[in-house]
Amino acid sequence: MKTLENQTLLYDEDCPLCSLYTTGFVKSGMLDENGRKSYCQLSAEEQSFVDLKRAPNEIALIDNKTQTVIYGIDSLIKVIGFSFPVIEKIATIKPVHYVLKKMYSFVSYNRKVIIPGNVKEENKLQCTPDFNYKYRFLFIGFALTITTFVLFGFSNLIPILPKTNILREFILAFGQIVFQGLLLTKFDKQTILNYAGNLMTVSLMGSLILSPILILSQFVPLPEMIILGWFGVTVLIMFLEHLRRVKLLKLPFYLSYTGFYIEFLH
Repeated sequence: MKTLENQTLLYDEDCPLCSLYTTGFVKSGMLDENGRKSYCQLSAEEQSFVDLKRAPNEIALIDNKTQTVIYGIDSLIKVIGFSFPVIEKIATIKPVHYVLKKMYSFVSYNRKVIIPGNVKEENKLQCTPDFNYKYRFLFIGFALTITTFVLFGFSNLIPILPKTNILREFILAFGQIVFQGLLLTKFDKQTILNYAGNLMTVSLMGSLILSPILILSQFVPLPEMIILGWFGVTVLIMFLEHLRRVKLLKLPFYLSYTGFYIEFLH
């Protein structure tokens, strides 16, 4: 695999996802040993030519020889494309590049709610993306849609539950956002939407855990005990993850004991 040398990819050290994939680039040989650096550790010289407002939103790739920088999806295309030229050619086709750019923004602006991490408040430079209402609402809508359809399918696997429909599942899923949001009315809009994003990430995670049983049930009949057991374990995992996120967000602990499971325990 060809190594892209003398290039440094800046990453958000408070983002587990960012740390994971940039480490992967180095370990796989796509970047050399000095190919990644925390945004928070930028030197005074690097700060003079890196766009400090843009870099937290779009990962920056620094050319150490020319002191030039490219951002966002173009950074990733250059890193991956150096080892896999065919991917670079495909990714730079205008329609494909446009879609990739939007997908990148969708993940980047929501990365703090997809996989939150502990923020090191002592760092003078914080790699926190701007709050983008459009992409936050898109993420919530995406997670809400997946959750609705998975719960609709899974509910029909449990005979003791009344027959349901998509609209009812949507109302229940959306209802948890509204109910929990009402408990946070003393907080600002961004805090509420950050929580809503985390809440729907946990719901999405639960839906993904339920999906294997849902798919398997389409091919073989499954005992009700297995279905209920899998469901119970899923709810427990969701509860613990939700509790962890509430602590990270420094929000009231009771959020984990109120309406969180409206749509999962109906």
